[in-house]
Amino acid sequence: MNQFESLPVISVEELAERLKDPDGLQLIDVREPEEVAIAFIEGFEVLSLSQSQQWSSDISQRFDPHKETFVLCHHGMRSAQMCLWLINNGFTNVKNITGGIAAYSTRVDSKIPQY
Repeated sequence: MNQFESLPVISVEELAERLKDPDGLQLIDVREPEEVAIAFIEGFEVLSLSQSQQWSSDISQRFDPHKETFVLCHHGMRSAQMCLWLINNGFTNVKNITGGIAAYSTRVDSKIPQY
C-alpha cells in the first residue's frame, strides 16, 4: 500500500454538494497559476506546490488546522502530496479531491475547461 491510499478522499460529486453551502470549509488548490487561469472552481485559495516556500511557514495562521479542508489539483496526485504534508504539519481534517478538476469538469460542471 502506498502512502496515498490511506488518505481520506472526497469525490467530485460530493464536493459539488458541499460547495452549495461551503461555510466552514477550507478549499485549497495546489495547481500552478497558469493552470488556474484556464480552469478553476470558485472559492478555492491557490497555494501552488511549486511555491511552497512562500506559504508553508504561515499555513497554520492562514488556515485552521482542525477545520474541514479539501485539496484540489489537476488529477489528484499533487493534492494527495499536499494532503500528506498538511497532515504531517498538524492538520486533522483533510480530504483529497479524487480525480481533481479534470474529473470535476467531466462529471459535475462541463463549463469548466479541460486542459
